[in-house]
This record gives sequence, structure tokens and C-alpha cells, in this order.
Amino acid sequence: MSQPNNIFRLNVGFLVNQSVGYSRDFLFESPHVHLSPDLDLNGLSGYARITRTAQGLLVQVKMRATLLSECVRCLKDFPLPLSNDFTELYAFSRNALTDSDLLLPEDAHIDLGPLVREYMLLDIPISPLCSPDCKGLCPICGENLNDTTCNHDDDAIDPRLAVLKALLEKK
Repeated sequence: MSQPNNIFRLNVGFLVNQSVGYSRDFLFESPHVHLSPDLDLNGLSGYARITRTAQGLLVQVKMRATLLSECVRCLKDFPLPLSNDFTELYAFSRNALTDSDLLLPEDAHIDLGPLVREYMLLDIPISPLCSPDCKGLCPICGENLNDTTCNHDDDAIDPRLAVLKALLEKK
């Protein structure tokens, strides 16, 4: 599903003819943004400050959004807050390219969508938790221990180890 009006596609042609040091802020606000192919962000807000330099256009971006994620302990869906600040340079020529290889297109329309997607994906933790003190699921019945308390018999023991338990009880 493509986004009909890509809020991250910016016409920056007017900045090319400005003097070095001139900058302009572009504000972003959207209740829902889909970044192809796989990232759906909610409550996105932020801005991009684009500054004319001698080498190209310096893009400084600050973004905040939430992502519907699943807790690795209790498997419950929760809104995961994401925030990212990054800086990239869209070079005027191949001689001024940086490590990111961003070259200002001839039509002077830049699309920040792929960069925002990449940096937001980097902000997602490997093991997202709904809260730091999440209790997870009961290993016996599978109930969410954040919502209920289980009273299972903890004395269930492997019969092969019962002899060892008896030895411990004698001491």
C-alpha cells in the first residue's frame, strides 16, 4: 500500500540558489505513516532543518513516533515509542559524496522517507518490553502474570530426580 501524498518528499530547489548558511525548517505531523515495505508509524511528529552548505544540502532530522509492537515476555501488543535524530548530506557533486552516498537529484526533490524508515528501524529494540517490570507468562499454564497470579504446585519434580531431593531433605 503506497502513501498517496508522501509527506517526506520535499522540493528543495530554492535552497540550491541560496547563499551558504541559509536554512529552512520543514515540519512533519501525521497520525499514521506507512513506510514501504514494512513500517507503520503512528503519531509521527518532527522536523527537518535543511541548510545550504558549500558541498550540498545538510539535512538535520528529529522525529518521534510510536510503533505497535509485541512484548517479548507477555506477548501483549503495546505502543512502542521511537525517537530519532540524524544528520545527512545531500551532495551537489560526486566529489563531495559522504559515506551515505546521497546525491541531490537533478529535479531537486529529495525523499526523506527511506532515511526515516532506516533510522526508525534502528531505534526498535531487539527485545521490546511493554514495561521494564513485565512479569511475562506463566511457564505452566501460559497466563499473563501481569494480569493474574497463578497458584501452581511448585513441588512437581521429575521422578528421576526424586532421589536427589530426598538426599537434600535428610541433611
